[in-house]
Amino acid sequence: MFRNTARCLDALFVVAGGLLAHWLRYSTPIALSDTQRLLIAFNCVLVLLLFPGFGVYETWRGKALAPILARIAAAWMMVVATGLVLAFTLHRMDAVSRLWFGYSTLISGALIIVARCAMHVVLRSVRSRGMNVRTVAIVGAPGFSRTLLAHLEHAPQAGFKPVCVFDTSVEGAGAYGPRLSRLPVLTDLNAFADKVRDEHVNEVWLALPLSEEHTLYRFAHTFRHDFVNLRFIPDVRSLSLFKHALGDVVGLPTLNLSATPISPPQMWPKLMFDRLFAALALLALAPVFIVLAIGIKLTSPGPVFFRQTRKGVDGQPFAIYKFRSMTVHHEAHGQITQATRNDVRVTKLGGFMRRTSLDELPQFLNVLLGQMSVVGPRPHAIEHDDLYKDQVYGYMHRYRIKPGITGWAQVNGYRGATTKVEKMEARVKFDLFYIDNWSFWFDMKIVFITIFKGFVGRNAF
Repeated sequence: MFRNTARCLDALFVVAGGLLAHWLRYSTPIALSDTQRLLIAFNCVLVLLLFPGFGVYETWRGKALAPILARIAAAWMMVVATGLVLAFTLHRMDAVSRLWFGYSTLISGALIIVARCAMHVVLRSVRSRGMNVRTVAIVGAPGFSRTLLAHLEHAPQAGFKPVCVFDTSVEGAGAYGPRLSRLPVLTDLNAFADKVRDEHVNEVWLALPLSEEHTLYRFAHTFRHDFVNLRFIPDVRSLSLFKHALGDVVGLPTLNLSATPISPPQMWPKLMFDRLFAALALLALAPVFIVLAIGIKLTSPGPVFFRQTRKGVDGQPFAIYKFRSMTVHHEAHGQITQATRNDVRVTKLGGFMRRTSLDELPQFLNVLLGQMSVVGPRPHAIEHDDLYKDQVYGYMHRYRIKPGITGWAQVNGYRGATTKVEKMEARVKFDLFYIDNWSFWFDMKIVFITIFKGFVGRNAF
């Protein structure tokens, strides 16, 4: 019923957009031309035909709003483009006002999207109050079942209500086990199936490891005659720390256990911001560069810039730039000695630059060259990569995205030397959280924190 209502509303919004556009364009009583009526009729039919193909009328339960709205916008653009092609084919576009067409496209699209947003807000509110919910029975070991229950508890707006748990770890030890999060726990398959049927449970979530293929088959076979939704939620916690996105390779479904976590289209705003921000920063900081360069040359012999090879995205090496903050010295091959407090190698000006992060400013050149990002995990010396990659789990996953001048770890106080494995583990934990939860606005938050919180760090010397 909801889908049919949504279809009717979408068609009405197309008509309303055309009428409102006519009023805005001509400021006269509504009297559409034959061509305008034809184009509106085209779009109404195309909405009914094309929107289902884009999944516009699929259930939104448990899904984020932004991807849904993006899908609706893409579907509406396809409708408009197809309508234009049809009108051109019939040679009827010469009598259509471009301004009217633009107004009608924007108004109808806005009405459809605003209506979806309003419906989303209403449904979230209704489901948060325990109405319009779907009941769920969870199958799995207690550990992963608790994880799913915690997710459901923190997302009541999704409209899923857990009613029982089937414990696969003690299956056959009687009909019932100890309760889990105040829910009954069953250990007998027949008793579980009876409960699902008697209480008309809507969905059964199979929270099982990938190796439990036989268990998946048993439950699929048990409920083969029942109209209950079976969902497989794989327990892959032991395989990786990171999100696992479904993909398609040569027509085969794949589960990415370790791959680049952010798709190229998602990265476009970040790439544009990086280049623009770096160019503006280099222009604005040019006087500071000149002053520091003169100071470095006057206070110690040697070059102005310090270059060192670091790893970039996917481990590709690049030369990172810094203002030289130490006296020129040589170390044994494969050895890097981190600066310590009162290190005699650090010049007086170098100490000031390191405490205030001014020595990092030349890295905007790396950003402009596309080797680094403004925000991202800090790149470490290759010798440190070799040291920590086997000691800190997930360490090398940091290089799945471009390294940054600042990052989530740095604004949380993890900058400067890392003399203990525990410190590196904490830093990597923040870096992985950033990668796992990346968004353009998360980047903006880190940039503003870096600017307003300052660049001075007590761990930098």
